[in-house]
Amino acid sequence: MLLLLTQYLQQFYTGFAVFQYLTLRGILGVLTALGLALFLGPWMIRTLSFRQIGQSVRNDGPQSHLSKAGTPTMGGALILVAISISTLLWADLSNLYVWVVLGVMLSFGAIGWVDDYRKVVEKNSRGLPSRWKYFWQSVFGLTAAIVLFMTATDPVETTLILPFFKQIEFQLGVFFVVLTYFVIVGSSNAVNLTDGLDGLAIMPTVMVGGALGLFAYLSGNVRFAEYLLIPYVPGAGELIVFCGALLGAGLGFLWFNTYPAQVFMGDVGALALGAALGVIAVIVRQEIVLFIMGGIFVVETLSVIVQVASFKLTGRRVFRMAPIHHHFELKGWPEPRVIVRFWIITVVLVLVGLSTLKLR
Repeated sequence: MLLLLTQYLQQFYTGFAVFQYLTLRGILGVLTALGLALFLGPWMIRTLSFRQIGQSVRNDGPQSHLSKAGTPTMGGALILVAISISTLLWADLSNLYVWVVLGVMLSFGAIGWVDDYRKVVEKNSRGLPSRWKYFWQSVFGLTAAIVLFMTATDPVETTLILPFFKQIEFQLGVFFVVLTYFVIVGSSNAVNLTDGLDGLAIMPTVMVGGALGLFAYLSGNVRFAEYLLIPYVPGAGELIVFCGALLGAGLGFLWFNTYPAQVFMGDVGALALGAALGVIAVIVRQEIVLFIMGGIFVVETLSVIVQVASFKLTGRRVFRMAPIHHHFELKGWPEPRVIVRFWIITVVLVLVGLSTLKLR
C-alpha cells in the first residue's frame, strides 16, 4: 500500500523513487515487522495469560518441561500479524507471488489455530484430528500448487533444478503440482515437529527464510540469474519483502520466546511458517536447497518416522524420545545446549545452501 503512495508522491518529489528499490523495501519489511512484534508482543502475552491459553505438557516427556505448563501459547499469531501487515505495507500488491505466499501462510495458520484452540481452550487433547488436519493441508497445498502451475509462463518455472550442477535439470510438467504439494505440506509439518523447545524452531526458520529471500532477489533479476546460472523467475524478487518481514517478525517473536520462553509459537505459527518456506522455495525453484538448509527440520521429521516405524515393526525405540531434540534432552543435555547447537548446525547448512549459488 505504501508503495502505491510513494509512486503517487514521486510526481511532487522525485526522492520518493527510492522506495521502488527492492533492497530498501526488504529492509523496511524487516524493521516494520520487528517493530510490530516487539510492540504487540507484551499485549498478546498478557491477553493469552488472562484468557488462560496455556501450554499443556506431556507427563512422559523430559521432567524439565513440567515447569512450562501454563505458559501462553498460540503466540505464532503475533508472527503472522506482523508479517502480513509489513508485507501489505511494503510489497507490490499486484505481484501474484506475494498473494500466493500470504495465502498459503494464512491458510495453514488457520489450520494450526483450530488445532491449538481445541487443545488449549476446549481442553481437547486430540486437537484437530490428524485426518482433518492433513485434509485441509492437502486442500490448501494443492490449491497453491495448481495456481503456480496454471500461471507459469516459462518452462523454467516448472523445472526441477539440481544444485551444484550446471546442466542437469528436469522438466516436471504436471508432476510439478505433486512436487509442490509435498514440499509445502512436508515443510509445514517438519517445522511443526521441530517446535518443541524455546526458540528451537523460530531461529532456523528465520535463517532459512532470510536465505530464501536472497535467492528470490537474485532469481528475480535477469542479470544476476544469468551470471549465477540460476532460474530467472520474473516477479520473484518481490518476495524479498515477505522474507524480510518473516525475518523481522521471527526475531521479534524470539525476544519473547528465547529460553525461558514467555510464550510459545503453537501450531498456528509453526504450520504457517513451514508452509511459507516451502512455497517460496518452489517459486524460486530451490526445493532441494530448502532440503539442505532446513536439514534440522528434515532430521526432526525423520526421527519421528524412524521411531514410529521401528516401534511398530520391532517393538523397540531407536531414540529415547522423538522428535530427536527430546532424545538429547533425555541424554542429559540442558535445553539451551540443544537449542544453540541446533542453531549452529542450521548456520552451517544455510551456508552450504548459499554456496550452491556459485558452486555449479
